Amino acid sequence: MGKSPMTTKGAQKLREELHRLKTEVRPGITKAIAHARSLGDLSENAEYLAAREQQSFVEGRIALIESKLNNAQIIDLSTIDAKGKVVFGSTVHLVHVETLEEVVYQIVGEDEADINNGLVSIISPVARAMIGKEQGVVVEVITPSGVVEYEIRAISYK
Repeated sequence: MGKSPMTTKGAQKLREELHRLKTEVRPGITKAIAHARSLGDLSENAEYLAAREQQSFVEGRIALIESKLNNAQIIDLSTIDAKGKVVFGSTVHLVHVETLEEVVYQIVGEDEADINNGLVSIISPVARAMIGKEQGVVVEVITPSGVVEYEIRAISYK
């Protein structure tokens, strides 16, 4: 499996979640299991079963985050010299050619994508259409409802 691009900000968020899961959540679950065991018969102990289920979920999440961080190619956006082109990490100001609606997207890794906060995955149709393009270029984005055209108004790297 190849490395997946990730911003330093995205990697830091994952590290913070991992730290919280390992230092706060996991010990809390261990205490809950110990308490539930002290109550007696485990086969009909709802507290014990719930704590074990939560433990399973948390351990799975820890393993997933560790795997994502191990397979990440962390890209420091402050070191990018893209020469005015749209690249991974770019923040791109777009204008819809027909409606003149303005949108701003930052191209990030798959795990960082959050369209409601203007973060689009590097593998999304809009990001793929913009990669390598310059300011002033009109890009065509293939969407489920048809082709949409956007003009790249500005590109920044932050």
